[in-house]
Amino acid sequence: MIKAILMDFNGVIIDDEPLHMKAYQEIFAKEGIALSEDHYYSCLGMDDKAFVSAQYMRAEQEIAAEKTSEIIEAKTVRWRELVEKEVPLFEGAENFVRKMAKDFALGIVSMARREEIEYVLEKIALRDCFTIIVSAEDVSAHKPNPECYQTGFRLIDAARTALGGNPIVHGDCLVVEDAPQGILAGKQAGLKTLGITNTVSAERLREAGADSVTKSLSDWMPDTLRRVFV
Repeated sequence: MIKAILMDFNGVIIDDEPLHMKAYQEIFAKEGIALSEDHYYSCLGMDDKAFVSAQYMRAEQEIAAEKTSEIIEAKTVRWRELVEKEVPLFEGAENFVRKMAKDFALGIVSMARREEIEYVLEKIALRDCFTIIVSAEDVSAHKPNPECYQTGFRLIDAARTALGGNPIVHGDCLVVEDAPQGILAGKQAGLKTLGITNTVSAERLREAGADSVTKSLSDWMPDTLRRVFV
């Protein structure tokens, strides 16, 4: 029975992948590197360091660690400018989080930077709904490597038991993801997975191994999750 939910951030809660892409396109253009929509979305699941490295490799250019950090920081500054006026949440995401937080322990597992995650959650007053956050800084490998969800499972189990709850098993934990790389990471971590078609097709999510696929989080209730993910 589901007792905890680990959610991806970009593409599940916040609809900001186009904003990250726009910020990177502007920055890479100054470096003489063209970033297409296909280039960007083929790298979903990577953290920023891996993403920047991949673009320079594609352009057959080398990049130093210091330059990588400069580009990532510049992207974060531009991204924040773009989301400052209004945070683009997916329809139903905020309500889903608030509903589920009443019945389950919730966590974020994302390859985004922690400062970006914290900034958005504080801005939309959802930070208190999440027991734990796993960000790019917390792991050594990006999705589809299962390390992020293994870490998330361990942390959310520890948080529940610290509050007097019983330990959970892997089958008690649900992953909510929008990308095949994330579904693969969740499955390899031994967790149940719900794919949402915010970014790719239902077929691609099922091919990655999603246990169930949905078009929206709007209609999901705690009892629905318990019935679907027995």
